[in-house]
This record gives sequence, C-alpha cells and structure tokens, in this order.
Amino acid sequence: VCNNIWNVTFNRPTGFFILGFQSLPDSKYYFLFLAFIYVGTLLGNFFLMMVIWQSEALHTPKYMVVFSLSVVDVSHSTALVPKCIHQFLFDSRFVTYDLCLTQMFFVHVFYVLESFLLVIMAFERLVSICFPLRSNTIITNRRMFCIIAFCLALAFAIMLTLIILITHLSFCKPIPTVISYYCDHGPVFKMACSDNTPNWKATTFYMIAVIFVPLAFILMSYVCIIVAISRITSVESRWKAFKTCTVHLTLVGILFMPTLVTYTIAWIYITIDVNTRILNTSLSALLPPLLNPIIYTLKTEEVLEQIKRFLRRHPVKPLR
Repeated sequence: VCNNIWNVTFNRPTGFFILGFQSLPDSKYYFLFLAFIYVGTLLGNFFLMMVIWQSEALHTPKYMVVFSLSVVDVSHSTALVPKCIHQFLFDSRFVTYDLCLTQMFFVHVFYVLESFLLVIMAFERLVSICFPLRSNTIITNRRMFCIIAFCLALAFAIMLTLIILITHLSFCKPIPTVISYYCDHGPVFKMACSDNTPNWKATTFYMIAVIFVPLAFILMSYVCIIVAISRITSVESRWKAFKTCTVHLTLVGILFMPTLVTYTIAWIYITIDVNTRILNTSLSALLPPLLNPIIYTLKTEEVLEQIKRFLRRHPVKPLR
C-alpha cells in the first residue's frame, strides 16, 4: 500500500502474470517462428547498418534516417522477443512490477521512434523532390541529427508521462493477469480498480500523436510530392522520382495499418478475441523490423550498388 502525489491510498501489485502465447493452439511452433523472425531481424538490420557505416556514399541525411531505423528495429525486437522466448522455455510468465513498467517503456518508446522516423523520411522525400536544387542546403547531416535527437527526446517524454500515470493506479489483485504477450500499456491500465480516466486521455493523445498525426503528415507530404512529380515533363524522370517513394510507402503500410486497425477497434470498446488480438499485435510489432532492411536492400539501387562493392571488397572464402 502506497501513497501517490494526491495522498490517495492505493494498492501496487507485486507483479503481473503475462498471458502470452500459451493459449494459442500449437504455441511451440509460434515460438519457433518468433525465434526465426528475431534472428532474421538481427542479421538483416546489422548487415544494413554495416553497409551504411562503411560506405561514404551513403553518409547522407537520408541514410542517417535509414541507419537510425535499423537501430530502432533491432532495439524494438530485442525488447520483445527474448522475454517471450524466456517465458516459453522456462514457463516463467510472472513479471515484477518494475520490470513490467520498464519493458512497457522501452517497447513503446521504440515504436514511437519508428513512427517518427517514417515521418522524417517523408519530410526528406518531400524536400528532395519538391526542392531538388535546395535540398542539400535545407537538410544537412547536422540538421538531420538534431531532428532525430529531438524525436528521441519527444518519444521519451511521451512514454515517461504514460508510465507515471500507470504508477498512480490502484490494482485490486496482487498479481493481475495481462491479456497480452508482454506488459502492454492498454491491457495493464485497464485492470486498475481506481479511476483510469487520465490514462484513457493519455492513450488517446498517444494514438493521435504517434499514429494519426504522422499518417496525416505523410499523406499530405505525398499529395505535394505527387503534384511536384506531375509537373516533371520527362516520363523517365517522373517514374524515377516516384520509384524513390515506393520503399517508404511500403514501410508506412507495414507499420501503421495493422496497429491502426487493432488499436482503433480497442479504442471504441469493440471486443476482439484474445488470440486474434495477441497474434495481430505481435505480428504487427515484429514483422516490420524484419522486413524493413529487406525492402530497403532489394528496392533501393544505391544500397544494392554499395552492397555489391562491399562484397567485392570482402569476398566470402569457400570452406576447405
């Protein structure tokens, strides 16, 4: 029993019991799938980071964002998958209160950063296509670093606010069960016995700031991009300009669409089957970090060219 800043007595649980994937049919195969996704995420993103780091031609504002996205993808997956696999291998689904809030903080911080980095990519595309002659002076490496650092600070501030609000909640059970595969923010605060209206309001702000505003900005930026592309007389140049945007649009669809559907449905109080929700949220969280480096590698000519040069400089020697 503790006292919060308003001197109201409340009960803090010793920890939480994570429902996890055990309720899914043949869950052991899903854990193998998660392990495969995690290994692929690490290999793909570390390889892309290494190529960008060692290729001076890619030391540009655009690829500074791509490099940052790979770092965030690795961090996001690491905050989720190892704990899930540990729960499965050791049947250890109890998480202490402090560890639960710590995981919640980092998982959501990295998701917020993914969202913000896609907005920065849209801004970079907008400047490059609409102001091609001035783009190098408008967006420099130093300015891009400052933008990314500001987004990191903003993500930390948003999630710190949500975590502080969680600590002001009272729970009736000593060990509540979290209906998710990790310490998810929504399922945790919904179990509180005390008034969680501030948490609902903060969640609404979170959704607007992290999902709806970024999507609106990205859509508006592409309206401007389409207008700019339509003014290009050369069909070849027009197609080349549009092709540079397809990678970003693919990443936007992969990250936002599943999350938007799931959280919007939950937000308007429509009940979703537990297994369906867990599967959808886990796949929408873990597939983008796996697919992002693959999409960038296969669809970006600059990256492919640098990979070819990298492989020529570091040939793979056959085993004898």
